[in-house]
Amino acid sequence: MVITVVLADDHPIFRDGLVRSLEETGEFKVLAAGESAPEAVELVKQHAPDLVVLDVSMPGSGLTAVQQISAMHNPPKISMLTVSENDSDVSSALQAGALGYVLKGVSADDLRAALRSIAMGNAHISPTLAGRVLTLLTQKTSKAPADPIDDLTKREEDILRLVAKGQSNKEVADALKLQEKTVKHYMTSIMEKLHARNRVEAALIATDKWGRD
Repeated sequence: MVITVVLADDHPIFRDGLVRSLEETGEFKVLAAGESAPEAVELVKQHAPDLVVLDVSMPGSGLTAVQQISAMHNPPKISMLTVSENDSDVSSALQAGALGYVLKGVSADDLRAALRSIAMGNAHISPTLAGRVLTLLTQKTSKAPADPIDDLTKREEDILRLVAKGQSNKEVADALKLQEKTVKHYMTSIMEKLHARNRVEAALIATDKWGRD
């Protein structure tokens, strides 16, 4: 299956090279490319891609674009592609709804592999940042039990394992024969127990604890 993409970056040379890198293997089809956050939002509305790739530092702010795109009905998967290793940018992007955070400088093969995974619904953080994200989570949950994930009920654990594999609430509900609203209720409880701000953080905690089954 070809993954359709909208991307936005305010550096024309990098943007053009990114389009070529994504399309050269035939795995991705770039439907449109913009240079600002407002343009990215409009292009997503027009083209309804599978995946949107955004820079953090562009006119209008990539973080603002994430918030607006995430709020759309049936939004695409979102990945940042940026030079910023700032902790606040990483956490803000994930909290706003980005599923991936990839640093520029990655090889074309590794970038395509990361974006394929993100398009399938899997969380992906560049390896150099993943440890720091988990450290931030550990610091934030220092007042919680040593392993708050151990406090999950069997049902919550079953749901989180599926979420960590990239499944949506609807897919989890279908797999476990539950109502989607019931899964949402469980996810709220899971995030509270793990002191996670969003699904991506919960999935990272689960992957760190259980690995990738």
